[in-house]
Amino acid sequence: MRIDVLTLFPEVIEPFCGSSIIGRARRGGLVTIRTTNIRDFATDRHKSVDDRPFGGGPGMVMMCPPLFAAVEKVESEDPAPATRVLLCPQGEPFTQAIARELAAQQRLLLICGHYEGFDERIRLGLAPREISIGDYVLSGGEAAALVLIDAVVRLLPGALGDEESTTEESFSAGLLEYPHYTRPREFRGMGVPDVLLNGDHARIEQWRRQEAVRRTRERRPDLLTEFDAGPPGGGPES
Repeated sequence: MRIDVLTLFPEVIEPFCGSSIIGRARRGGLVTIRTTNIRDFATDRHKSVDDRPFGGGPGMVMMCPPLFAAVEKVESEDPAPATRVLLCPQGEPFTQAIARELAAQQRLLLICGHYEGFDERIRLGLAPREISIGDYVLSGGEAAALVLIDAVVRLLPGALGDEESTTEESFSAGLLEYPHYTRPREFRGMGVPDVLLNGDHARIEQWRRQEAVRRTRERRPDLLTEFDAGPPGGGPES
């Protein structure tokens, strides 16, 4: 997979993408991540990428020409078609299901905004998929792009090593993940549930499923409603 990040602050992207799982995936050839500075495509001597909004109002708005030029230049570097993604608070909520969709693409082009927002013609002319990571406002799209990259790259085959890891995590099966325990067996008066120590894998699996349902019911009942509405036989155990 190739991921291009168009941003005004490329120095924010590289440190995160060079470490941990993403860094290993890059070194292993599973993903190529490149950053492009939108300001490099400004045409005036001030390297302007934003201007005041028509009609007045607060803040500055990102201009069309530099961003269109950046997208066209980056997309011309590789014949593989790019799925364009615009990170913005008005987009569809980012979910694990969307992460799986994007992980199946050959190439992603992530557009990070800044300032007050985008000239609306960027949305109309580039027709990107608009994605939001939550109902709050950030200073720019870089943090959102890093969240998306992390969620997508770890789904690439070979990125985690243990392919079952991504299937048992929170949200992957429509539920929050069950509790985990490791050594020591006793810690400050807190023990490990006996069921995890008896070697009965069928009982362990049943306990984990029940705990996932219980935790989801307590913390995210909205997810449990969606899980109940899934295909026949896919709902929680009573």
